This record gives sequence, structure tokens and C-alpha cells, in this order.
Amino acid sequence: MGELERELRRLDGAAYGRYRGLVGEWELPGGFALRVVRAQADPYAPPARVAVRVRGERAGFPRELWDSPVRRRALAGWLVRRAAREAARESAFHVDAGGQEVLARSSCTVGDDGSVTLRLGVALPGPRRRIDGRAAWELLGEGLPWIAEHALCHDGERAAEAAGFVAAVEDSAVLRERLPELGLVAFVADGALLPRRSGADDRPARGGGLVPFRAPEELRVTVDLPNAGAVTGMGVPAGVTLVVGGGFHGKSTLLRALETGVWDHVPGDGRERVVAHRDTVKIRAEDGRSVCRVDVHAFVDHLPGGAGTADFSTPDASGSTSQAASLCEAVETGARVLLIDEDTAASNLMIRDARMQALVAKEREPLTPLVDSVRSLHRDHGVSTVLVMGGSGDYLDVADRVVMMDDYRPYDVTARAREVAAVPTGRRAEALSFPGVTARRPEPASLDASARGRTRVRARGTDHLVLGENEVDLRAVEQLVDGPHVVGVGLAVELLVRRGHLDGQRTLAEALDLLDRDLAGPGGVAALLGVHDDDFAVPRRHEVAAALNRVRALRVRR
Repeated sequence: MGELERELRRLDGAAYGRYRGLVGEWELPGGFALRVVRAQADPYAPPARVAVRVRGERAGFPRELWDSPVRRRALAGWLVRRAAREAARESAFHVDAGGQEVLARSSCTVGDDGSVTLRLGVALPGPRRRIDGRAAWELLGEGLPWIAEHALCHDGERAAEAAGFVAAVEDSAVLRERLPELGLVAFVADGALLPRRSGADDRPARGGGLVPFRAPEELRVTVDLPNAGAVTGMGVPAGVTLVVGGGFHGKSTLLRALETGVWDHVPGDGRERVVAHRDTVKIRAEDGRSVCRVDVHAFVDHLPGGAGTADFSTPDASGSTSQAASLCEAVETGARVLLIDEDTAASNLMIRDARMQALVAKEREPLTPLVDSVRSLHRDHGVSTVLVMGGSGDYLDVADRVVMMDDYRPYDVTARAREVAAVPTGRRAEALSFPGVTARRPEPASLDASARGRTRVRARGTDHLVLGENEVDLRAVEQLVDGPHVVGVGLAVELLVRRGHLDGQRTLAEALDLLDRDLAGPGGVAALLGVHDDDFAVPRRHEVAAALNRVRALRVRR
């Protein structure tokens, strides 16, 4: 009888709260190590948190599956999905396996020695608020070793599946990193399946009538990948790209694929080789968001009453001012590609046509539309833009490339678009350039993640983050994938303050550079562990900045 089994027998029938005596390290049958991180104080409290560690030699995975940070993340992604399937045999276990994206998650990590650590929740048994030692042993001493043996150790029968998963993720990561040298901001492989099952189900659509993606000849690019070899697809070049077409023909579906192309995807998702530049940010209008000292004068100026906009704050932004602020914030923190869909944009910030210019004089209109500065964003600041547009032809004047989606098939119609744009509309440009952004220095005290002396970081779905005493509305931050990802964002904000990266003197961009260093490679999960033992996924700097900018208590220096 092992030490853990003896202890559970000793505790059998004791008050439920004595489960807390299990916190610590234990050996499990089969040569596995168990760490009880947090025990439940009550049967109705959140489940206990435990970690099972398998030594590298016991796990037995070939070195080529874990000899780089990308491969370790990929192998962990495959293992945690396998573990979740095994854990589903017992309702007391909860494993965060994620969805279609392969993110660095706290739920499973692979070390640089090939070791594997699985972190999960366990609802410890306690009828009538008394410890059931026998049932607890079945969970901890028998169930966990079963999961470790069948999910976390090398299995020759599934070796090809593991290798294929790792290869697909590595190819996606390499493809994304190669985009700048190819002069591209995104790539969509031939054969990709972009439609999803529904707005609430991100798995690939099923049934007949699905149209595999095929690049138009004018935009076809071939890329050599380390595992798949030569792959062809549509390269989206740097600059201003317009996606047009009739309603329901796939414009927004393509943009959504690019939006999620900052993440790697599981094999079989249909978007495994759909990638976007790692600094791609989706922008939309967001009525009611708070804005703190953002220079939006490139888009909003001479407000009624004489209020200035070079240092603009509001607790309740309109659609147009919120979109202007989000765009300027994204550029401030290092975005290189902006994605905008007219369906979720503020129309008066996107365009002011010739007739409206004739009716409302410019001196009476505070807004300067994006159409007049979008080329300058790329030319002067290196920021490309991909826009979905179905209702305004004025963007044809400024687009470098125009792609038409017709029945989910892309066509390069740039030449025809230029012929159409050659016919004057009488519209006058209202700006000559995008002037740039002003750096801001957040005050760390305004981003305190503590409540009643304890760190408080929680997610409410993908829509809200609880950070200390603040509740942050993230409904418009569309590149977050799930609740643990939101928790990761909150932990990253806490880390920025705790490590002094945000010190009131550094700019936000400088602090995010330090955060990138902390979260890079295999150390990303470790950097966020410690103050939080529930599930999280490691975020990008852009989602962290978006959350930080939406904290209503935020204070910044200029």
C-alpha cells in the first residue's frame, strides 16, 4: 500500500475539509508523480487542482517530437486532447483540451527533457460532507495512472497520429513566420475548407455543397514547408487588400479564417494552412467602450464645443470613436495587419461619399474616414489592411488588390476594379496621410489584479474578464478563443504589473516587448503559473493590450 492510499484510508469518514491535508507531492502506481495543488474545502466548491507528471524516459516519445518549442507545444496539444478523451470516462475529471486552435495551455506541457505534465480538475467525493477515502483512491490512485498510461505515454499504434499532429502544427508556424520574407500578410492554402458549422460551433462545416478553397492564378504562391513540402495557395500581399462580392458568397468567412490564422489549428480543421501575420488584429466598432487618453485626431477632430481629440478620453464611446480608438491603439502596440469587416464597422468612419460631402461641409463634420488614410498606414507606417466591403466602391480607389468572392470561390478582379475606379465620382480626399500615434504610459496602480488582498483573475466565457475589482468587457476582442484564453490575458496583465514592466515610465509598447520575452517559447506557461492554478492559455500581446485598454479604471500618462 502506497503512502497516498494509506492517507486516504486514514481520512475516510473525516470532515470534508481535511482533504486539504493532501496538498503536496505523492507517488502514484506506474511510476507517475502526483502533485495536489489545491484541495476542495467543500463538495460544492470548485474542483481540486492536481498535476500528474510523467518523466521523459517513462513517457517515451521520440526526441523529434519535442526537440523545439513549436513541437513541444504541438505534442502537448495532441496529448491533452487524448487525455481529455480518457478523462471523459469519469465525470469527476475536467481537462481543458481547448478547441480547434493549438495554443500553449497550462493543462498540458512538455518539457525540454521530454517529460509531460497534465494539470486538471478533480471533484473529490464527499457524501454528506464526509471524505470517501475509497472513492478518492479510485480517482487519484487508479483513475489518474490510467489516464497517464493511456494518454501521456508513447503508444506505437498511435505514433503516426502524434507525428502527423506535430508536423501539421510545425508547418503552420513555419508558414506564418515566412510571410514577411514573401511580401505577404496572409496565406490560404488550396483545398482549405473555411466555413464553420455555426457561429457557436467553430468546427468545420459538414455536408454536401462545401467548396474547397482554390487560389486565383494571379495570387497563387508556392511555399516549401518542412513536412508537407511544396504547398500552393493564395498569398495576400502587403498593402491594402479589398475583399468584395455579393452577400452570402464567403467574404466574411474568408476574413474570419484570416482572423483566426494567427493561431495554429488541429489537423482536420480545414484551416491548418490558413495563416496570418502574427501581428494581425481585427478591428470593429464598439458602442459604449471606455477610451483613455488616445490620440484619435487622425479620424476625429473639431468636436462640437471645441473638445480636443489628440488626447481623447470617454467612458462611453460611440461606434465611430470606439473604432478610431481601437485602430490607433492597435498601431500603438505593434499591429502590422488590420482586418475590418464593414458589417461590424462604423460606416461613418469608413466612408463619406461625394453626395454627403456636398450636403455636409467638411468644417461641420468631425470625422475623417479611413478610406483617406488607409494607404498612408501602409506607405508611411508599414501597416497593411484587409477590408471586407460590399457597399462602398470608393475603396476601389485605394486598394492595391481586389479579391471577389463568388460562391465561396476567390477571383482577382483588380484590373476590372481599376477600370471602374477610373470613372470619377466627384469625391474629394479629406486627409493626405495618417499622422501616426502617440505613445502612452499606463499607471500600474490602475491595473491592480487584487481584490481583498488576493489576486483575482476570472473569465466569464470569452466575453468578460474579471481583473481584481474590475470587470472588463471583451465582446469586441474577436481573436480570443475561449475562457482559459481570457484568463491568460488577465494573468498577463497581472504579470506586467508584478514584474514592473509597467512602471509608469515605460510606454505600453515597451512593456509588451518585455512581456513577449517572458512568454516566448516553453517558458510562457511557467511565467503565468504560480498566482493562478486554474486553466489558462498563453495570449498574444495584442489581446493583452486590448483588455488593458478596456479597463475602465485605467490611467495613463502621455
